[in-house]
Amino acid sequence: MKTHRDLIIWRKSIDFVTKIYQLTSKFPKDENYGLSSQLRRAAVSIPSNIAEGAARHSKKEFRNFLSIALGSAAELETQLLIALNLEYIIPSEFDNFLNELIQIRKMIHGLINNIEKKLITDYSLLFTDY
Repeated sequence: MKTHRDLIIWRKSIDFVTKIYQLTSKFPKDENYGLSSQLRRAAVSIPSNIAEGAARHSKKEFRNFLSIALGSAAELETQLLIALNLEYIIPSEFDNFLNELIQIRKMIHGLINNIEKKLITDYSLLFTDY
């Protein structure tokens, strides 16, 4: 039986969470309950909502959770820009994180479009090797 663990986008977003945790571990300690925490929560929200949506029994619910994941990705982009402006990260780090986040957002959009346009009944079409 296929689950969210088989979704490429879920696995990519899990990897991204790890990178965000590594990045924020270098932030000033006074940001532990501020920007670091916000970045981590937004990052964790992406794969969490993908997983929750994939576990639902309707395509409409899955699409709604994917939309929430997109919102978290937009929030994360904003917070990364703030980290750049505060000089917690350098421009090249920001660019790398932003490019990966854009790729994740495109994949989520693609999955939403697939669900909406084709009304997929066989979820196995969404799962491939990572």
